[in-house]
Amino acid sequence: MDKTITTPAPSYLGGLALAIGGAMLFSAKAVIAKLLYRYHIDAVTLIAFRMLFSLPVFAAVALWKMRGAAPLSAGDRWRIVGLGLVGYYLSSFLDFLGLRYITVGLERLILFLTPTFVLLISATWLRQHIGRLQWLALAVSYAGIVLVFVHDLQGGGPNVLLGSALVLGSAAAYAAYLLLSGEMVKRLGALRLVAYAMCVSSAACLAQYFLLRPAAGLLQPLPVYGLSLANGLLCTVAPVFMTMTAVQRIGAGAALQAGMIGPVSTLFLGAVILAEPVTSWQLAGTALVLAGIYLLSNAHAAKPRNGN
Repeated sequence: MDKTITTPAPSYLGGLALAIGGAMLFSAKAVIAKLLYRYHIDAVTLIAFRMLFSLPVFAAVALWKMRGAAPLSAGDRWRIVGLGLVGYYLSSFLDFLGLRYITVGLERLILFLTPTFVLLISATWLRQHIGRLQWLALAVSYAGIVLVFVHDLQGGGPNVLLGSALVLGSAAAYAAYLLLSGEMVKRLGALRLVAYAMCVSSAACLAQYFLLRPAAGLLQPLPVYGLSLANGLLCTVAPVFMTMTAVQRIGAGAALQAGMIGPVSTLFLGAVILAEPVTSWQLAGTALVLAGIYLLSNAHAAKPRNGN
């Protein structure tokens, strides 16, 4: 009996590469933020520069998607404002604030708990049932976070507690964005919604800067502009479009699992670029978090769905 060996289609392999690359680029923003903090800028200035460089791209996409599309209702406009403020402004601001106090490895692991926040919010407010496999996934994921957190707490003291709480708030804010945006994604499309929401977020970040900081603070050493350009384009714009394209090619489940490279790449980027130590505790915690998210994605994929 002849055996045929099937190889993945080039489009699937391309989608997989986009998902992995997008996850690595998006995770690298934590390393760039740490490098920017060496120039004694604060989170308000950091996020303003990030959005200043990414806004032109998202504004261009928003104008392009606006052409020929039905006008937004007043209700949709307010919803987009709310989503932009919660999902990209508040989430990003809390994340960058937290990065002042914790390692990039711990930050990425906490942010990777976003799917578990989505599950917990759904169970608490939407009264959705959580199965045994999902509870197991939650337990494994949070055990990994506790392992790394306790290890880092020994060296960082209360700063680690504060930074972790801020990044947890960031993950919760983004989870709320994902839940609230589900219905609008179906009507407007992911690209249009993301472009609009990022424009709102950019406006909020820039307004915050000019309210809290003097305009002279925009004059910074040349490396700050270079790092901020990379933060805005390579770590914000590029991964958004790469991940969206990957989801279209290989599906959300496969893209999520490919994105598990993010915490691992951040851990080693932090070691190489920032000289942050990689310990056996961190590796064990990372393995537990990734195992938990893998279980959660499989549990979600195994759930029966009603056909339309």
